[in-house]
Amino acid sequence: MERSQIISAFAALGTILDALATGKNRPQIITQSEWEALENLIEKEQHFNGWFTKEAIQNAFLEISSWLNAPTLEEWLCAYPYASNPKTIALILPGNLPLVGFHDFLCVLCSGHKALVKPSSEDARLLPALVQILGHLEPQLKERIAFVAGKMQGFDAVIATGSDNSMQHFKQYFATYPSLFRGHRTSVAVLNGTERTEELKALGRDIFQYFGRGCRNVTHLMIPQDYELDRFFEAIVSYGDIIHHKKYGNNYDYNKAIHLMNMVPILDNNFVLLKESAQLHAPLGMLHYQRYQDQQEVQAFLEANQQQIQCTVGQGYLPFGAAQCPTLTDYADGIDTMQFLGNFAECLS
Repeated sequence: MERSQIISAFAALGTILDALATGKNRPQIITQSEWEALENLIEKEQHFNGWFTKEAIQNAFLEISSWLNAPTLEEWLCAYPYASNPKTIALILPGNLPLVGFHDFLCVLCSGHKALVKPSSEDARLLPALVQILGHLEPQLKERIAFVAGKMQGFDAVIATGSDNSMQHFKQYFATYPSLFRGHRTSVAVLNGTERTEELKALGRDIFQYFGRGCRNVTHLMIPQDYELDRFFEAIVSYGDIIHHKKYGNNYDYNKAIHLMNMVPILDNNFVLLKESAQLHAPLGMLHYQRYQDQQEVQAFLEANQQQIQCTVGQGYLPFGAAQCPTLTDYADGIDTMQFLGNFAECLS
């Protein structure tokens, strides 16, 4: 199978995902029954996973579709080899966001290998539905994709993403295989006090999109010593409807109650809690903030926590509002997945 066939299939899928995300008419490359099945899946997925709202799924489709066009894929892939002797890569996918493991899936197939996929129970329907469409667009891909629910067997390498506790299990269970493991990370925003209201509002997107459940969601703010947080609260007020989402609201209520009972000082704007803390990770419905004296203090904190930080937003960093818009080369944990797939194939061939 040629790489050009894979690129063509994914580019066609990108057209379909973009249409579904933006309300365009059905592309002619998909049948009416297939189109209606995907529309129905988007509408009903929230019944299986309350976090996977229609908006969240459409956001995921839109982000992925931005990768899936022929020029973008060709430019990305020209730097990497294509396997002449395909290996089988076990993919253990997370389920905190809709299709959060799609990039790994794309990397495996575009590197010329076969994907043996174990989806999370929280996201068990979206990727299989897209794979079915891919199989219609390019029948040869059917031979390169398989899903498994139980024990994984017959693979040559593994890519697994999970909690820090899962990492210990992965490292022990897959000790004899070439592996790429990813644990739990979060993201940071650095404010300097000169941000415009529009920038702070865009920061709200980095915080609240997907309800704050992704590793690219900001959970920690670094602010100048004299920064007035009222400016931040005023800029993000448009995100207040998030409190009406039952699962998010439950997390907010729980964390508010715990901190009030323990008399821990918090700030509250009725849909997100702020707690002054140097701890990087914050619970859902809460942000940690930390005051700093100078840029050297900021840099020292970022360097000390670099193994736990997925991305940093702010002036001089990733632009506000862009945390949830990774490109094809924004590899999770900064590890080049395509390089891993190419290197291990060379070793085994």
